[in-house]
Amino acid sequence: MSIPTENENRDEHRQRVLKGASILSGVAASEVKCTVRNQHRNGAELKVAADSRVPQEFLLYIPVDGIAYKCELRWRRGERLGVMFTGTEAKPHWHYG
Repeated sequence: MSIPTENENRDEHRQRVLKGASILSGVAASEVKCTVRNQHRNGAELKVAADSRVPQEFLLYIPVDGIAYKCELRWRRGERLGVMFTGTEAKPHWHYG
């Protein structure tokens, strides 16, 4: 008998990465630091502090990529988040990082 894994429901293989990033939800909102653990062209898995507040939709700015990904939160388990990318935009002008 095999044990089901999380990967069985994925359409694409996620490449393991380790990138610092920021969850941004607007000028007035606070920034949530996170780590991108794996990523593919349609989404990613993030690690945040377990008590972090993360909105349903946000920008994920990854400085090493120089891109802000528009994201939709798909699932959360403690400090792990699954997000779907819905588009991209340039680094927000109001973000200092």
